[in-house]
Amino acid sequence: MKPAPFRYHRARDIQGTTALLAELGDQGDDAKIIAGGQSLVAMMNFRLARPGHLVDIGPLRELDHLGVGPDGALHIGALTTHHTVETAPAGALGPGFAVLRRAMEWIGHLPIRTRGTVGGSLAHADASAEWCLLAHTLGAELRATGPQGDRRLPAAEFFLGPYTSLLEPDELLTEVVFPRTAPHAALTEFAERRGDFALVSAVVDLDVEDGRVRGGRVGLGGVAPVPVRVPEAEAVLTGGGSFAECADAAAAAVDPPDDAGGSAAYRRRLVRALVERAASEALATTETTEAKSR
Repeated sequence: MKPAPFRYHRARDIQGTTALLAELGDQGDDAKIIAGGQSLVAMMNFRLARPGHLVDIGPLRELDHLGVGPDGALHIGALTTHHTVETAPAGALGPGFAVLRRAMEWIGHLPIRTRGTVGGSLAHADASAEWCLLAHTLGAELRATGPQGDRRLPAAEFFLGPYTSLLEPDELLTEVVFPRTAPHAALTEFAERRGDFALVSAVVDLDVEDGRVRGGRVGLGGVAPVPVRVPEAEAVLTGGGSFAECADAAAAAVDPPDDAGGSAAYRRRLVRALVERAASEALATTETTEAKSR
């Protein structure tokens, strides 16, 4: 199929882009921002999305940046591609953010990672998307600009439901900021075929002190309309429980959907396996990092 008719607009600057979005909204027109187009174009081709206007922000190269700032936080511009993160040198990410580089291999295939953007994935707000889960679990902050000014949106509050977020129709997502390092974290997931959307994905971010796990964060995708943290599983880590006990607690705490992708019971089994695997990989990364530092 082909997309429904639309008008194409090419952005020149951020202020002009948000003003155009506001103007089109006031006229009652449905406008969508397009960057890499890896999600939106497919939806348009199947006529699942029929925007009357497309605003191409590709020319806004100031949104294509990646690096650790003076505040020690990692700043990633909305137009940064997945492949840029995947191939970033150690100096750009720093050792505390290597989990982001490793996680990129789970995103689709190389052509998708080459064109798809970090901001596009987050703004699309797909609960199975790796960036949404990483941002939520690792405590990222999303930054947006609109006619009313700039806003800072905690990732934990950003995702409202399937393909729905706190972004207003006239706002542009400009940057995602990871304020703290996560040197002992891992993401893993399961899909029927390599490159497909994950049925279930898991991120485990461990707090390690003197070589021992003192706590951590456990996040899941594919088990709810939005990415979720699992306090019950995190409590097991804080209490000194095993990774298997942590995984059991995660599986017991969630209420995943029962649909054509898999039954709720099947997804719980995936949760159990993936949480334990992610925790083990996170600890193995810790051991490797510490061994190299000695």
